[in-house]
Amino acid sequence: MMTTHSNSELKSVLMQAVQSAGDFILSKFKTTFKVDHKDGINNLVTEVDTASELLIINIIKKHFPDHGFIGEEYGDANMEATYKWVIDPIDGTVNFAHGVPLCCVSIGVLYQDELILGAVYNPMMQELFFAEKGKGAFLNDQAIVVSKHAVLEKAFLVTGFPYNFPEDVDPVKVFAYFAQRKYPLRRLGSAALDLCWVAAGRFDAFWEYNLQPWDIAAGMLIAQEAGAICTTFDGSPLEIYSKQLLVSNSHLHQALLNEINVAIQS
Repeated sequence: MMTTHSNSELKSVLMQAVQSAGDFILSKFKTTFKVDHKDGINNLVTEVDTASELLIINIIKKHFPDHGFIGEEYGDANMEATYKWVIDPIDGTVNFAHGVPLCCVSIGVLYQDELILGAVYNPMMQELFFAEKGKGAFLNDQAIVVSKHAVLEKAFLVTGFPYNFPEDVDPVKVFAYFAQRKYPLRRLGSAALDLCWVAAGRFDAFWEYNLQPWDIAAGMLIAQEAGAICTTFDGSPLEIYSKQLLVSNSHLHQALLNEINVAIQS
């Protein structure tokens, strides 16, 4: 039988892993490293990604040898485990590879397949986001909450484009729909940071398609704990395996769902 751990024990290892990996990728930022391509145009992976994930896994295994992993570079391991760690060793690899400081380490912790802890660390900006289920969200130990903006036409929005477009939705068409209506839009290139910046009230909403569990697990919990509503485009609760997401404050969520679905059908 697997041992049950306190959240404080798990948090200690989570913080060690995310900060150690963050320090490592910071030490490699704007240096020379090997870059390869995965499936999809410009879907990059660097030797820093794989080394960062291995560093994270080794730290976790040292403390919790029977835990499982859902990782971007090394895949799934011990999926029957009660505890699983969802790891993105560098979210925003294309940014990282080009010397753009909008990238991060993202790690979520599942207990019986429920998110209980999440941390996202951008070492270039020295910003560490953290959440524990039921206990709020934090940026560098300061509590954060989503924005209170309620006028959709004035909302500050962020989105992204997947490497592999979904068959049923054209992300460019949805982007164009909002852009033509002169909504302020951004694309950072890191879904984990998009989620955290909604949590911190910097953006009012974020939507995207075809993301992976490691892209959203930690950031989703941080956003939820900061007061965000997190759903798919049909309003269903967001899960880490969902293939579309909308995350926003409660004042804007339904209006944004309506607009996105109008854009999809237009």
